[in-house]
Amino acid sequence: MTEIRVIKERLLDQYKRRGYVKDVKAFDAFMRVPREKFIPERLASSAYLDHPLPLMNTGQTISAPHMTIMILDYLELVPGQKVLEIGAGSGYQAALIAAVVTSDEAPGHVYSIEIVPDLVEFARKNLARAGFDEYVTVIEGDGTLGHEKEAPYDRVILTAAGPIVPPPLIEQLRVDGTLVMPLGRPGLWQQMTRYRKVNDIEVIKENLSSVAFVPLRGKYGV
Repeated sequence: MTEIRVIKERLLDQYKRRGYVKDVKAFDAFMRVPREKFIPERLASSAYLDHPLPLMNTGQTISAPHMTIMILDYLELVPGQKVLEIGAGSGYQAALIAAVVTSDEAPGHVYSIEIVPDLVEFARKNLARAGFDEYVTVIEGDGTLGHEKEAPYDRVILTAAGPIVPPPLIEQLRVDGTLVMPLGRPGLWQQMTRYRKVNDIEVIKENLSSVAFVPLRGKYGV
């Protein structure tokens, strides 16, 4: 057993004991996706420390490992789903999602929108290096406007905090679909919130946990 695998299994044991995640698919994805391939090389030794890491000089971060797999749990993913991610960052969260929604029998896909040009190329390179570029499409643009071309989506995830749910993202969400985002203005804490689209006019809101994320940029951001 490799040293990295041992470290990852120890982290998962901690998460299980603390009750962070209950979905076994999230654990499997965490073991399958090499986080060390989604961070700057100088930080490779810190890949499995349980805290966020900076992404070059962009002001953006890769979330702590526990938060990335909690997001998988919050999304309630199943194979075959089409997922829209707002904020590709390094590409790691998209790869984790792809590891759950893609299978030979039910080929899902992740569309990830990134507003920072340097991170668009960084994410694409990392996904290719880790073998997930076939399952994730990284798009440069304002994620708060969504990506209407591939709508509707089964799931939408925002990896940055905003004061409101961007209306285009609700519009592009499939009926019975789920949107998860850190709701609130940037600062110390926001509320991770889940929205379930009941029909074209009704959405059910559910508070999940207190979180701290970077600001959402774009027309409906901050």
